[in-house]
Amino acid sequence: MTSTLVLAVVTTAVAVLYLAFVIGSNLQRSRQATTRRLASLQTHQDIMQQSFVERAVVPAFHRIGVLGMRVTPGAWAERTRSRLIKAAWYPAIDETSWAAIRAVSLAIGIVAFLVFQGYTSGTQRILLLAICLLAGWAGPDQLLNRRAADRVAAIERDLPDIIDLLVISIEAGLGFEAALDRVVQHVPGELSDEFGRMLQETRVGVSRYESMRALAERTDVDDLNSFILAMNQADTFGVSIGRMLRVQADEMRTRRRQRAQEKAFAAPVKMVFPLVICIFPAIFVILLGPAAVSIIRNLAN
Repeated sequence: MTSTLVLAVVTTAVAVLYLAFVIGSNLQRSRQATTRRLASLQTHQDIMQQSFVERAVVPAFHRIGVLGMRVTPGAWAERTRSRLIKAAWYPAIDETSWAAIRAVSLAIGIVAFLVFQGYTSGTQRILLLAICLLAGWAGPDQLLNRRAADRVAAIERDLPDIIDLLVISIEAGLGFEAALDRVVQHVPGELSDEFGRMLQETRVGVSRYESMRALAERTDVDDLNSFILAMNQADTFGVSIGRMLRVQADEMRTRRRQRAQEKAFAAPVKMVFPLVICIFPAIFVILLGPAAVSIIRNLAN
């Protein structure tokens, strides 16, 4: 009798535990399914709130870029990433997006040729095809190179002034990071943005040496590389930063003056071709045209 009662109690307990386990498992699966449905609805709602460009154009560009990356070598991707970083377009535009941009640009060039080829014939049509293909293929690269060159020029122009402000701030008693933070807050520009990024990296735990090396890799400007090398050497050997910055400021101003003089000396040479091709023919027509008309009339009489 006692064994039968114990067996009944154990059987009932096992049944209750199994029933509780089944009910709990079903509730957990139901909760997970509900969570997934809510997440999918939220994702769908977020997608519907996006613009047409974000919902359709950007994914299409990404697919085109992925297809383009499959037929391009890896060296091109690395080189393109480096160029985009120097132009400050990365990561907003990565190498995949750039491959898509080049493909779309080439397609636009082909469409432009198909539209305007009816107005040309023979040699003109071949010339139009060459121009459209060249513009579609090399146009984005030229734009990227121009952006990188403008950025390098802006950094070279602003570097001496920023170093002067750093010298003044350090001699006033501020540390290097505090002086650099003050300069970033009051001097806008490409170089200030890069210094601001460097300060953010140092505040999250990156050493000054590593952050400056990353800055040199992002910009690839000779004057800035020289400044970063001098700063790293000053930290290594314990040289006074204020004295080193004053020497760097004098050197950067000298380099900027030399670049300005070089451009001034090169201006007359660059003006020769526009003068010969565009201005001299018009002058000859104005000056010699009446005399030529008089000579022709006299010979005719």
